[in-house]
Amino acid sequence: MPTILGANSVSGYEISNSLRSNYEIDDAYLQRTGGSNTGRNILTYSTWIKRSVFGGYQEMFTGYNSENYMDIFYWGNDDTLRVYGYGGGQRFYIITNRRFRDPAAWYHLVMQVDTTDGTATDRVKLYVNGVRETSFSTYAAPSQNLALYWNSINAQRVGIGQYTDRDSLGGYMAEIHQIDDAVVAPTEFGEVDNNGEWVPKKYEGSYGTDGFYLEFKQTGTDADASGIGADTSGNDNHFAVTNFAATDVTTDTPTNTFCTWNPLDKHSGQTLSEGNTKNVAANSAGTVTSTIGVSEGKWYFEYKVKVVNAQSVFAIPQNLYNRTTDSFQSNFTTGLYSSNPSIYRNGSNVVSNLNGTISANDIIMWAMDLDNNNIYFGKNGSWADDSGFDQSDFANATAYPLTRDSNDSFIVISTHNGASQSGYTLEMNWGNPPYAVSSSNTDGKYGNFEFAPPSGYYALCSKRIAEFG
Repeated sequence: MPTILGANSVSGYEISNSLRSNYEIDDAYLQRTGGSNTGRNILTYSTWIKRSVFGGYQEMFTGYNSENYMDIFYWGNDDTLRVYGYGGGQRFYIITNRRFRDPAAWYHLVMQVDTTDGTATDRVKLYVNGVRETSFSTYAAPSQNLALYWNSINAQRVGIGQYTDRDSLGGYMAEIHQIDDAVVAPTEFGEVDNNGEWVPKKYEGSYGTDGFYLEFKQTGTDADASGIGADTSGNDNHFAVTNFAATDVTTDTPTNTFCTWNPLDKHSGQTLSEGNTKNVAANSAGTVTSTIGVSEGKWYFEYKVKVVNAQSVFAIPQNLYNRTTDSFQSNFTTGLYSSNPSIYRNGSNVVSNLNGTISANDIIMWAMDLDNNNIYFGKNGSWADDSGFDQSDFANATAYPLTRDSNDSFIVISTHNGASQSGYTLEMNWGNPPYAVSSSNTDGKYGNFEFAPPSGYYALCSKRIAEFG
């Protein structure tokens, strides 16, 4: 049971931050060298992961002493969960039958390794959202009393492998615990809430000599208490930071999930990155949709136009988007074209060539009112009326109606029409921007926006949906 909506923790425990990793682009990772060769047979590794890329090998936690001697915990190229050890030959190899392909879900993963166990099939145990995985396509157990590379004087990496810095994770990491020389139950890190969902729980135990706890509450790049890789277990086993930036620390967490683009619901003409908050158009026409749809409430988001072309962003009833043909019924869409900016509704432009252009690095603002079926558009802090982005007061902005049947759930789509729009680039901010903002406005509680959302409009995240959606 993946956690998609905001967790209703029995204990009230909240996770405030995560670290966003950009698959095969930044080669970003955290690294430290262990300080002890004791307790090399037993460890527990707990992490929360929100995936943004599927397919490809993606390593979450690696211990190694050379390019050919390593233990890794990773996603396989078929989206299975895997554990692998190699040291001059295969040491162990575990592959789940189950595949994990939900881009809106936070998965809680626990890996327990105890090579002293007399039962071979108990030497590596995997748990997903509190439930032990028991179905494997491969289960080659480590030999009894095998010494591990993860918790030793060898190097440890989080978020990437060691083969010339490749196989990096695509997604978000949060609440990482490594416990040295102890098997710790998943129930020490999570619990079932009142809705039957598996949610985070504060870990109260110890960590051992080489254990660590990564919360991602800092944004520095040094291997110290102010760094992205700060260890807050009390051991001060801080990680050095390579290619992560302050903007990679986000508030998209297991206890408050933000909307992103959906990598499983996009055309090949769209390339996603930055945790599915950035999209770039290729030479062929295509769309990409949001992971979250809403049928009521008032919602605010922004996007930065990085490369200007004839890109468009629409709101559309979810049931009118055809995923098979990558098409939608334009007579039920309302949105904004960025080149020669115009407002589009139900098959035609209702306002053409708004005064003023849209240029690179402009911030476009959306306020979507599904209680009254209207959308408002803005740019760089000013709202649009029928002549242009002229209104500093939201009360004077023009409301552009949404067409809907019954209580349709609306999604947001970004689309382009082919080679003439190739290269357009948008960076979406549903409250978790991939870029730095200067003013850091919230919706009163959540989100990180360049401009203040209008009163009563909220970030598209699970906490607010639970309240207003």
